[in-house]
Amino acid sequence: MKNISALILVLFSMPLFAEFTALQELEKFIANAHHVEANFTQLSLDESGKPVQTSSGKFYLQQPGKFRWNYTKPYLQEIVAKGDQVWFYDADLEQVIIKKIDQSIGDTPALLLSGAVDLKEKYQLVEQAPKNGMQWIKLVPKLQDSSFKYILIGLKAGVLSEMELSDNFGQLTKILFTELKLPKKLEPTLFDFKAPKGTDVFKG
Repeated sequence: MKNISALILVLFSMPLFAEFTALQELEKFIANAHHVEANFTQLSLDESGKPVQTSSGKFYLQQPGKFRWNYTKPYLQEIVAKGDQVWFYDADLEQVIIKKIDQSIGDTPALLLSGAVDLKEKYQLVEQAPKNGMQWIKLVPKLQDSSFKYILIGLKAGVLSEMELSDNFGQLTKILFTELKLPKKLEPTLFDFKAPKGTDVFKG
């Protein structure tokens, strides 16, 4: 009888729901993020952590490997990826740069979420202490020729909320996501890009 009573006390002292780790939350989010739509604000920070440039717009993602960043402020710019190519369009400069998605740009923020990258193969995944009501995980590239020193991903209640990227040039960038949705589908044409008439096109 004493053993049964002790067992009952142990069971009722355990949490009803186990808390997921940051890595488990990230894996679960990526597994469910077949389609993503969100507003974003991007901050470029100086060495003291003060914003030196702020831009914002709309972000779209479709797994596997398709994404679009529509920058609306302060300048009109688009970054579109589909297949093995990515288009960088600057409306003010009236130019498009087309690049292959290879090792040099293979660790862009959107590709990390696209299901096209094996995170455990490419990165050391380090759990971070909770901060600002979010769970954090740090991604440190295993390859030395990566364009980033590290990438931090913050999730709030299992949903992507923030990313922080430190590149090899000492630049720190934060991306804040708001009104994030996981719609059942997105318009396929979102991930098509056709250079406007009169635009200069360059291949990188």
